[in-house]
Amino acid sequence: MANSDQRKAAEKHRAFQKHKTADRRGAFDPSKGFMVALFLTAGLAMAAAIVFHQNPRADQGEEFWKKVVSCSVIAVSCLIFIRGYEKFKVLPAELFQSRHLIWKLSRNDFRKRYAGSYLGAVWAMAQPVVTVLLYYLVFDRIFGSKGETLRSGVQVPFVLFLTAGLVPWFYFSEALNSGTNALLEYHYLVKKVVFKISILPIIKIIAATFIHVFFIGILLIVACGYGYYPSVYTLQLPYYSFCLFIFVLALSYTGCAVVVFFRDLSQIISIVLQIGMWATPILWNLETVPEKWVMVLKLNPLVYIVNGYRTSVYEKAWFFEDFFSTMYFWIVTVVLFGIGALVFKRLKVHFADML
Repeated sequence: MANSDQRKAAEKHRAFQKHKTADRRGAFDPSKGFMVALFLTAGLAMAAAIVFHQNPRADQGEEFWKKVVSCSVIAVSCLIFIRGYEKFKVLPAELFQSRHLIWKLSRNDFRKRYAGSYLGAVWAMAQPVVTVLLYYLVFDRIFGSKGETLRSGVQVPFVLFLTAGLVPWFYFSEALNSGTNALLEYHYLVKKVVFKISILPIIKIIAATFIHVFFIGILLIVACGYGYYPSVYTLQLPYYSFCLFIFVLALSYTGCAVVVFFRDLSQIISIVLQIGMWATPILWNLETVPEKWVMVLKLNPLVYIVNGYRTSVYEKAWFFEDFFSTMYFWIVTVVLFGIGALVFKRLKVHFADML
């Protein structure tokens, strides 16, 4: 008799929850209308900018197909966003609601990394200084490298060229590894019901950003040492840092969700990063590559970031001058972030069981 009453109560509760969910779906959500309108406006603005962009010096046939592919991806992304809005909004909403906690935990994570050592966070500052000094001694003093010649004919010292490429790469590799392993490191928090585990990857990435900011300062000092002083173009460095932050955040949400079930992913990422360092123009100049391969290499979003750091420091060019690379980067980043949000939401109900 008691079991029968319990079953009836459970059935009534499920029916009530189902009815409540149906009412919520049928009700008009003002925030949904605003966010969908905002996303569509941004998509239409990007599509219009792509369609009306003209580059007389480029191959017009190639430009046409770039426009077709870009606009198609934007249209598909908008449709998917509208249909899956309820799923896509969860992650950004949780990050915004927990922004103060995220900042606090990020600082604590940075301090914890060097807890117990006498010099503490000084070690974080020492690493980029020693790295740059080693490159300076090896390439400038021992090998006497003459530098890299730009398209404009200007020769840039190789140490400055290399440092400008390594600064974003070190940030990317550190943030990706930390973000991917965030759930494994903070496994004791994953099992807490009231804790929003979606903030863990961004905490690790912000902690890596603290070191990156100091590394940018070292880059500017090296540039000044070679006669390249800060200018109005240097103000683009925060923009490219933000691009890299969002890009690695998008990858981290997919990575940290999958690594809980497939621990070998961490080792695979380490190998991919080793290959990626050579697939990205860090140690070599993209302008020395045959033209037929440039388009293929630019499919790597990090090429846009690395070139952006260099143009901000010594090439004196604006980010919007490389129009299609800018549009391509943001389209890829938004798509990857959407995939990461969906994968994380789909798998997070199983995290506590696996950890």
